Amino acid sequence: MLTGILSAGLTALNDYIATHVLTCLVPAFLLAGAMVTFIRREAILALLGEQVNKGKSFPLACGASFLIAACSCTVIPVASGLYYAGAGIGAAFIILWVAPAANVLALTYTGTILGAEMVVARIIAALLMAFAVGMVITVAFRNRPHPQRTVTPGTSTEGTSFIERKSLILIVLLVLTLLLPNYLVQSGPYWVKVAVWGGLTLLTAAYAWQTIGREELRQWMQESWWFVRIIFPLLLGGVFLVGVIGYLLPEAWIREWLGGNSLSANFLATVIGAVSYFATMTEAPFVDTLMGLGMGKGPALTLLLTGPGLSLPNWLAIARVFGVRQAFVYVPTIIVLGTLIGWLFGNFIL
Repeated sequence: MLTGILSAGLTALNDYIATHVLTCLVPAFLLAGAMVTFIRREAILALLGEQVNKGKSFPLACGASFLIAACSCTVIPVASGLYYAGAGIGAAFIILWVAPAANVLALTYTGTILGAEMVVARIIAALLMAFAVGMVITVAFRNRPHPQRTVTPGTSTEGTSFIERKSLILIVLLVLTLLLPNYLVQSGPYWVKVAVWGGLTLLTAAYAWQTIGREELRQWMQESWWFVRIIFPLLLGGVFLVGVIGYLLPEAWIREWLGGNSLSANFLATVIGAVSYFATMTEAPFVDTLMGLGMGKGPALTLLLTGPGLSLPNWLAIARVFGVRQAFVYVPTIIVLGTLIGWLFGNFIL
């Protein structure tokens, strides 16, 4: 029994390290450090800051999130990088939710497997939950002082513009390094995705070495390492626990209790999604399989959202980066909203 539990945890950890660290987490951590280092705080404050009208900052955060093909773990460095660079906590948590729950890549794949109806429902449900989460987090922590990373004098955050042109190009290259391996390589052997990532990484490294000052490079690496140090160990621990939980949960019991569109079925689907780890796009075939076994459309929708949108590693990293109280508000809010959304759509819309 103990051997099986350890084997399940180590297998999940091995799969995660083999298929996510290079092409997902490495560019995500570098992007987070670059946002803190190179983007002037005033730029983030003007678009996504706490004082910006929520009718402007929340839709902007949602719109940008649809373009980020990230899982619940990969998105944490991106959202936290914006947060420590000056974004409001509500906008940061919207990005934290929408990017893994409803990015364009996952939506496209969902459409090919589950149909256009489920795609439209997923978009609407993700947006409704995003605005609700943004407002809950904003109200709950409106009086909390905004933390920020300290950038050393002499970096490109000083000056009159929001960001220097050379730094903007670097950030665009980092974004492409994060997104293109997933967008261009949606099937086939994993080494192809690694090859795309490797080519883009070499291009980005060459550009940075030629155009960015050595002090700025050092600061960028320090900021990136700060995110690695506080997030990565928790992700590894969380993935191991997910493997253990998956080994212990009886599959037949899950199938039996996910049938229909009752509140209990939707709650169970939400909790399963919130605890398990789904890489972006893997949720659609999993949900399709369970629907073939009798799972209702409501639980299917909420699992499509919370499966990639939350995970146990995600909980732990959020608590470490944003704060334990923030995690204790965010996770139950998502679970409650996911349950209600699934019940509503399953009974009255789908």
